[in-house]
Amino acid sequence: MEAIINDYVEAYNNFDVSGMVRHLDDSIVFQNVSEGEVTMELEGIEAFKLQAEQATILFKSRKQTINHIQITDNTAEVTIDYFGVLAQDLPNGLKAGDTIQLQGKSVFSFKGDKIVKLRDES
Repeated sequence: MEAIINDYVEAYNNFDVSGMVRHLDDSIVFQNVSEGEVTMELEGIEAFKLQAEQATILFKSRKQTINHIQITDNTAEVTIDYFGVLAQDLPNGLKAGDTIQLQGKSVFSFKGDKIVKLRDES
């Protein structure tokens, strides 16, 4: 699981959507949670891939750095530092060139060697 997570994060950092979906189950469930509220929920690999491709145009650069991985049974909790530089203005008032820095947690749920659920929390 740790190798798959590292591979996913490396692909994310390199804007490699094909690499990101390589280890996802076809029925992947993705949730983004911000300040305790689900801000996005997707089901299925095609929906995930579309969202991931759209997200690549938002950033000039981005990097997730893994701080710690805690594995329990078929679940891995990963604490992450995130840094990104926007490539375009966002509706929330952030502008192209602004940086985003935050700490978060990603929870990966596995079935065999495939990720069946990914929950990003910040």
